[in-house]
Amino acid sequence: MIPLILQYAQSLGHAVFTQGAYNLNIIGIRKRNGTPDAFDDAMTVTYLDEDGQWHSHTWPITTEPGLYYLMSADKQLNPAGTAVLKEGQYRGFYKIGLHGSTKYEALVQRGGKVTVWRDNNHDAEVDYGLNPETGWLGINIHASSMSPYEGNKSSTKVGAWSAGCQVFKNEADFRSFMSLCKTQLKHHPTWTTFTYSLISSPEW
Repeated sequence: MIPLILQYAQSLGHAVFTQGAYNLNIIGIRKRNGTPDAFDDAMTVTYLDEDGQWHSHTWPITTEPGLYYLMSADKQLNPAGTAVLKEGQYRGFYKIGLHGSTKYEALVQRGGKVTVWRDNNHDAEVDYGLNPETGWLGINIHASSMSPYEGNKSSTKVGAWSAGCQVFKNEADFRSFMSLCKTQLKHHPTWTTFTYSLISSPEW
């Protein structure tokens, strides 16, 4: 039987990968109406190993922008509002590439156009379902750090680390995540893209 998180994703109409070693199911779980500026969402990676055994990892992340952008900074970044990634499956949309001004390896949007909602009322609450926009918007999966491969920092607030990206709280967790992505590539050199699914927290 496949793990519960994959059963739930299937029930939402998402494709899940149940064949082949290190065929990663990367699923973000959004806690609706969570605490503003908190890393209270989760990133999960579920996969089979070479022996056909299931493994699953879960790490704290944010799937929503920080208060820095929600409250005011988006006026300069994008007058339409701060990006909030719409829940859904973005199949083959991500590749390992260079993120940010320091150009460290992360998962970057390279394979397709994502859809975001634009929150433009400058309060401390994330608004869902408003002002949709689809495009090449740079919604990456990265760390809350400028140099995540050098230390073990853990951020306490989202702050300016996310203007819509999916962002890890801990540097070490991010490195573990990227290591799994590279392991998939090692086993399947031609699989250069990764699928990301974003879902609401299931009520199990």
